[in-house]
Formats: sequence, structure tokens, C-alpha cells
Amino acid sequence: MTVEQAATAIKEDGGCVIYPTETVYGLAADALNPESINRVFELKGRSRDNPISFAVPDIETVDEYTRPTDRERAFMRAFLPGPITVVLERRSGAGVPDVLTGGRERVGVRIPDHPIALDLLERVAPLTATSANRSGAGSARRVEEIAPDFRDAVDAILDDGETPGSESTVVDVSTDTIHRRGALANEIEAWLTEE
Repeated sequence: MTVEQAATAIKEDGGCVIYPTETVYGLAADALNPESINRVFELKGRSRDNPISFAVPDIETVDEYTRPTDRERAFMRAFLPGPITVVLERRSGAGVPDVLTGGRERVGVRIPDHPIALDLLERVAPLTATSANRSGAGSARRVEEIAPDFRDAVDAILDDGETPGSESTVVDVSTDTIHRRGALANEIEAWLTEE
């Protein structure tokens, strides 16, 4: 399966795609399409009140869907693209559906530092940025680690061998809160303290 075919499956068919990132394998669907997002929740067996982040190819695209402050923008310039999920205020009227955010006004945003992920995002974005596994199961660094029935239920798989591993760190710069410690957590903590 090529990146172009995967993008077509997402864009034209409302499909779900397993894709590699610099952390673990992710599950991509159109992050502006409520039906596609619902399918992600169903595949993962995830509670609807547990929001899903989205990914974009660059910081400029972040502005289309969210309203970052100057400090949040400085943080993104320091750490993105990279293994970070930044929680930002969603922009009203930008089409980010409540089903993605669990009705919240803030949403997690990723810019992955992986060539295949970025290639996919250049073709279709924003995409859901959630790990390719059932909720509660471990994240996968190799496609073979993803449950066979989960793999069979998606529309495409972009296999790039083993990913580096650690999940992204989730941070809300507005409150200096690290919601989940993952890659670069110590560096992020230092930045939040110093800036």
C-alpha cells in the first residue's frame, strides 16, 4: 500500500489507516469527519469522553484549527515536529467536531517527525493521532504487535518496520501541565520552568 493509496482511502472512502510515527504506530482517519472519528472510537473500544488528538504537517496548519498563544507557539517552534502532543484551544468555526474533543474546547495536536507520517499529512490533514491498538492494550512499535483483528478492520497499513517506541508526551503549556510523560518529558519540564 502506498501513501497515496492510503490518503485516498482516508479522503474518499472515510477509511482508517495504520501509519508509522517517530513514537509508535498510529491510527489515522479524517479528523474533521465525525463518521470516521466514530469508527476510530469503535475500533479502539475507546470511551467517547476520552478525546482524540489530531495531527497536521506543520505549525502553520495548526493555526487553521486552533488558537495558540505566543507562548504556546514558542513551545511548538522549540519542540515540533517531534514526539509531543500539545493541548491547544480549538478555533471556533474551523470544523473540529465535538466527537473528536469529547465536547471540550481544547484539543491535542501532533506534528510527527516521521517521513511517512508527514507525507500522508501533506496529502490529507488533519488526521486522528491516536495509537493503533485497543484501549488498554499496549502501543505497537511493529505492525505485527497490533492485534490481527484490529489490522483486518482497517482500510490500509503503512508498514515501515520498527518505530523508536516511546509514546508522545502530552503537555498543556497554558497551565504548565504534563498530562502524560513520554519522549522528551524532562526537556519539556525544563522549558516550562524556564520560559
